[in-house]
Amino acid sequence: MAGVIGFVFFVLSWILQILSFIIIASAILSWLVAFDVVNMRNRFVYSVAVFLDSIVRPVLYPLQRMIPPLGGMDITPIIALLIIQGMQMYLLPMAANSLTLLVGG
Repeated sequence: MAGVIGFVFFVLSWILQILSFIIIASAILSWLVAFDVVNMRNRFVYSVAVFLDSIVRPVLYPLQRMIPPLGGMDITPIIALLIIQGMQMYLLPMAANSLTLLVGG
């Protein structure tokens, strides 16, 4: 049973890691659009932006409601990345250890 619990938390950790990469990619793409390096009229760029936004928006929106932009700059991706890192480093291992102890593995 402990192996299954370890695998589940391994998968959860990888999902959080992929979410981190998607948040970073979305932020970089928004900077590229803001500085006119890429154009949103390009169909590929637009579809990538819509895809990334559909994943990142539900994560960042609650933070954006609480934290206003500072000097016109949105810092919520940085805060989201810090929260994800904290979850990976502290919450997931604690939860895995507690669950393993609870089921007796």
